[in-house]
Amino acid sequence: MAARAEASGAAVKMSFSIHTKVFLTLLLACVLVLSGTQAFVHWSLQRGLVELAAAREHARVEVIGDRLTEIYAREGSWASLRESPRLWLGALLGRDWPAEGRRGRPGDGSRPPPWARRFLGPHHQVDGGEGFIWPPPLALRDEGQDQGAPIEMRLMLLDADGTLVYGRPELLSETRRFALDLDGTRIGELAVIAGPPVAELADLHFVERQGGRLWLIVLAMLALAAALAYPLSSRLIRPVQGFQETARRLAAGDYDARVSVAGGDEIARLGRDINALADALGRNDRARRQWVADISHELRTPIALLRAHLEAMQDGVRPLERAEVDRLLGDVLRLSRLVEDLNDLATTDLGALAYRMQEIDLAELLCEDIDAFRTRFEAAGLALVFDNRLAGRRGAGPVGWAPLHADAGRISQLFGNLLHNSLSYTDPGGGLTVTLDAAPLGGYRITFEDTAPGVPTEDLPRLFDRLYRVDASRSRHTGGAGLGLAIAKNVVLAHGGTIEAHAAEAGGCSIRIELPADRGVRSK
Repeated sequence: MAARAEASGAAVKMSFSIHTKVFLTLLLACVLVLSGTQAFVHWSLQRGLVELAAAREHARVEVIGDRLTEIYAREGSWASLRESPRLWLGALLGRDWPAEGRRGRPGDGSRPPPWARRFLGPHHQVDGGEGFIWPPPLALRDEGQDQGAPIEMRLMLLDADGTLVYGRPELLSETRRFALDLDGTRIGELAVIAGPPVAELADLHFVERQGGRLWLIVLAMLALAAALAYPLSSRLIRPVQGFQETARRLAAGDYDARVSVAGGDEIARLGRDINALADALGRNDRARRQWVADISHELRTPIALLRAHLEAMQDGVRPLERAEVDRLLGDVLRLSRLVEDLNDLATTDLGALAYRMQEIDLAELLCEDIDAFRTRFEAAGLALVFDNRLAGRRGAGPVGWAPLHADAGRISQLFGNLLHNSLSYTDPGGGLTVTLDAAPLGGYRITFEDTAPGVPTEDLPRLFDRLYRVDASRSRHTGGAGLGLAIAKNVVLAHGGTIEAHAAEAGGCSIRIELPADRGVRSK
């Protein structure tokens, strides 16, 4: 049992390399093509010979028919032909036999062929008619089945009434008939016994020789195909070996590894995809390192301040007063918000946030969130305007009706982050305008457009990156960590929408959101 298990395991582990598979595939294709070609050529050759033999047979039957018609015209009947088998054989062979008692001299054309001599015999036996059977059974058995009997040995003659002049009645059902006419009058029929498709011995030998030569050609072509398929398969898999080496380097953490790409075929496109994957892995690795560094920096600053204040109080440098405790509590709250933002961002990245999808009124929800921030905007000296362009639609309520299948809590968190972002980074005296309208392709478009300061054009694409802040144009006095817009983007994408940042006409930044009205949360 153990030996059997080891043998089975070895059989399972045995596998062919891609080089061997490509080589065997090319070789098998060549085998199939050459075998098919050989079979087709052999079939075509045999069919051509059969057609040639049929045409030749038909021509010989016509010639023999003309001879028999001449004999009938000369004699006036088939009587003389019926009485003289020698005359019948002469008509078949196309030669005049010498009269009785005359010897045929070699070379004068009077000697019958070898296959006919066995049936002639002495003159008295042939012309006497006793024992003369046509077609000869021995010839049909020995030559007709093995090598094929000549057409002359497969002919039978019938008169106009269908009576056999020469022939065997039991073979008439297996014959093809050719009419014999004299001046438009039917004088008889020639019946041809069916024979092999190629009856001539030379034709049979030709077919055999050509078949053998075709197989030799096939074997030679297979050897040549194998000699060409091996280096060709090596050349085809050479890029794959480079891909394998690059993949190993990428798995080991070398994200600078690249493959050489040339051409535009599938292998070249695979190489470009591997290079694109390497670029993405490199960017992700750099982003991960930057992410860890940014988080460390964001956490280190408030913790260091909190530690400094506590140590100062412990050493008596700062008095332990309520104002100092309130300041420390503010630092703890900011640190707590940062940790919560980091947790929210991580969960939205993983798609682990719980979305409770239900039918909500987007217009009403947005109006409530704006009203919740209105007092804070007024305290900061900022105007807050809500432009609801859906309110005038027929059938809408005082706020408007914008049905959306979404998570009300997450959508409210999205609006809150954007409102808080504008409140934190807009200069006093400016304001924010929130517009709700129908999207051109269906759904809803929400635009948050504030006043100066704006965002440089080159920084707009990175505005939704985590921990990214434009410190040169946006204030950090609120202690924001640059996570609000990243969380907002994840929430929008989870609802199947899009979010973009553009330069606002009022000098600030414009955040445009489009949400589909007929889609729920999208699986990540």
